[in-house]
Amino acid sequence: MYIYEIIEPDGTPGERIEVFQKMSDDPLTEHPENGKPVKRVVAPVNIAGNWSDTATKQKLSNKNLDRLGFTKYERAGDGTYEKKAGQGPDAISAD
Repeated sequence: MYIYEIIEPDGTPGERIEVFQKMSDDPLTEHPENGKPVKRVVAPVNIAGNWSDTATKQKLSNKNLDRLGFTKYERAGDGTYEKKAGQGPDAISAD
């Protein structure tokens, strides 16, 4: 996956796009859809680690929280919270 930046007519950087290419492919010089000039941009690698969005969602999933003994409530409206994981009452009300 390579990141390209559109070069605006005044020479300023424009929108960035992601393009899937082989490493052996030549870099693009034009946007594949609109033909505007582009240049390849060096960007940091995105490695899904211990604190990635995916890992965090898995750790905070209702199933995992229940397995670890946590109770999770979500707002249902009008000051009421419904249980989504764990033990305890099915709902909590602010009344």
